[in-house]
Amino acid sequence: MHIPSIIQSLPKKLKLGLVVTVTLLVALLATNQPLQTGSAPQGIVSFQLAATADHSMAILRSWRGDAMFWAHLSLWLDFLLIPAYVITLLMVTNLIMRDRPGVRERNVARWVRALFVTAGASDGLENILLLNNLNPPTDTISLSATICALIKFTGLMLGIAGLVIIRAARRHPLAHG
Repeated sequence: MHIPSIIQSLPKKLKLGLVVTVTLLVALLATNQPLQTGSAPQGIVSFQLAATADHSMAILRSWRGDAMFWAHLSLWLDFLLIPAYVITLLMVTNLIMRDRPGVRERNVARWVRALFVTAGASDGLENILLLNNLNPPTDTISLSATICALIKFTGLMLGIAGLVIIRAARRHPLAHG
C-alpha cells in the first residue's frame, strides 16, 4: 500500500485533524524562525527548556524588536495546536485499534491515550508558565516550564512508540471496512 492510498482510506475526521494539525505546526515553525538566536538556537524550544531565570533572561535579551511579538504569537498558536494534535493522535490510536481486539493491545492503547492527553495538558500548562515567564523570568517558573516541556515531549514520544508497538503486535494490515 502506498501513501496516497493510505491517505484516501482514512476517515474524513482524521484527514481534517491531520490537515489542521500540520497547518498549525507549519505556522508554529514559521513563527519560530525569528526566535532563533545565539542564545536560543532552537527558538521557543530553547526558552521552553531554559530551566533557570538567568538562561531565560539571556534568551529574552536576544529577542529584540519584533521577536517578542513572535514569542507571544508562538505561545498562543500553540494553544490552538494542543487540542488539534491531541484529538488527531487519539483518532490515530482509535484507527490503529480498530482491528486489534487483544487484551494487551487494548491496555497499551489506554496507556497511549493517557500519554497523549498528559502531553497536551502539560503543553497547556507549559504555555501558561512561559507566558508568565516573559517578564521577568523566575527560577521557579523557568524550571516548572522545563519540567512541563519534558513531560510533553516524553509523553508524545512514548505514545508514538506505543502506537508502533500496537501496530506491530500483529503482522497483518489494518482491516478496512
